[in-house]
Amino acid sequence: MFKNNTLKIYMVLFLVGLAVSAIHPKEYFTWFLEVVPAIIGLLIMVFTFKKFQFTNYTYFFILLHCIILFIGGHYTYAEVPLFDWIKETFDQTRNNYDKVGHFAQGFVPAMIVRELFIRKNVIANQSFFNFIIVSICLAISAAYEWIEWWVSICTGDGGDAFLGTQGYVWDTQSDMLLATIGAICMVLFFSKSQDNAIGFIKEPSKK
Repeated sequence: MFKNNTLKIYMVLFLVGLAVSAIHPKEYFTWFLEVVPAIIGLLIMVFTFKKFQFTNYTYFFILLHCIILFIGGHYTYAEVPLFDWIKETFDQTRNNYDKVGHFAQGFVPAMIVRELFIRKNVIANQSFFNFIIVSICLAISAAYEWIEWWVSICTGDGGDAFLGTQGYVWDTQSDMLLATIGAICMVLFFSKSQDNAIGFIKEPSKK
């Protein structure tokens, strides 16, 4: 299916990361809840691959986001060892690995939406381009918070690790804030490099 060797490597890394994360996770129910978005995302990209292929640049960051999900699923977001060490070293009140995940939840969708908008010429008025991208990412983050809330209600104690508030009353709001910051950072600092990647695939004669 994949003629691009880089994409083959990305696929192998995805499957290896998923498999490793499934080896004796903290709890399999939480693991499933955390990694299922990555699996759904992979299936969507596979089924739409012949119609639309992202740049390797964007695929790389998608893979990175998936790895973040795999780590969170394996340990649960509240118990990732490195961030336990950071918590103790810097006298923090909680394990903040989930904030990395929510930053990526804004950053990577912004990259996906931006490439789609550019290559499909979705928005004619460029004045609102970045605003719309960030707004979409915030909407995605809010929708994910709704899913977490619904899962927690339906599963009771079983969904607590998935919700991952760690007693922080502003967890939901800070999650959405981090996603918004992630989206803003993407459009501010990575737009040019993504444009270069898009320009590269638009001009196959230069490959």
